[in-house]
Amino acid sequence: MEVRASHILVGHLADAAAMQKRLSAGEKFEDVAKRFSKCPSAQKGGDLGFFSKGMMVKEFEDAAFLLPVGAVSPPIKTQFGFHLIKVTARR
Repeated sequence: MEVRASHILVGHLADAAAMQKRLSAGEKFEDVAKRFSKCPSAQKGGDLGFFSKGMMVKEFEDAAFLLPVGAVSPPIKTQFGFHLIKVTARR
């Protein structure tokens, strides 16, 4: 199975909480990612495309494969920082 996900990557938990507030207030995930994410995928609204198990760091992958399509994760800490992950498709 593969998951397609987008993410917002920030450096601190407080920044991730601020991004969650923006999303809760109705801002589009893609717009928040383009504006605030530290990952090169920000240019694509955070879209990482499809990936299978073993392609991402464990913490990120574990969260992405558990999320239902359309859901946004709580902040997930990895070696790169804090991620908010949105699963957009499965196949």
